[in-house]
Amino acid sequence: MSIEQFVGLYNYWIVIFLMMTGFYIVIARQNMIKSVIGLNIFQTSVFLLYITMGKVNGGTAPIIPPRVANEHAANGHGQTEHAAAPLHEAVGETSEQAHSMAEEVLSPLGEIARQADLTSQVEPIVYSNPMPSVLMLTAIVVGIATTSLALALIVRIREEYGTIEEDKILELDRDS
Repeated sequence: MSIEQFVGLYNYWIVIFLMMTGFYIVIARQNMIKSVIGLNIFQTSVFLLYITMGKVNGGTAPIIPPRVANEHAANGHGQTEHAAAPLHEAVGETSEQAHSMAEEVLSPLGEIARQADLTSQVEPIVYSNPMPSVLMLTAIVVGIATTSLALALIVRIREEYGTIEEDKILELDRDS
């Protein structure tokens, strides 16, 4: 592995460092608040890992372009009637007549017009996958709720035992 490859994966090295730091704090500390902080650091590393894996080089956010969004009705849904119907009524032709006119226009071009690949001229748009970000937002909310519950329990333990050190709490439980 060259130095460029090593440095190019810096975000994964940060994830590993944060994960091991959080794990060490949870294992090595007897203080309950420090253990909760270690869990939060560990959880943050998992968030970064999933967000990093969800990144697409050159990708853009999957947002509806304004030119497409303007074609939709005000409530966000497409219009229910066909766009050609008012035009046919205004011109006084039926749908079949309009289609036959289109065939007449295409007939001088023959099979070339019917087989033309018009999609190859359009530059493809690369979208990034929004699912990892959505899942991580949900995980952040769950993490905040878990942290607040853990801190509330630690406050109750402190009121009951007078300490938040795990070894002292276990000692007080054995003595009683």
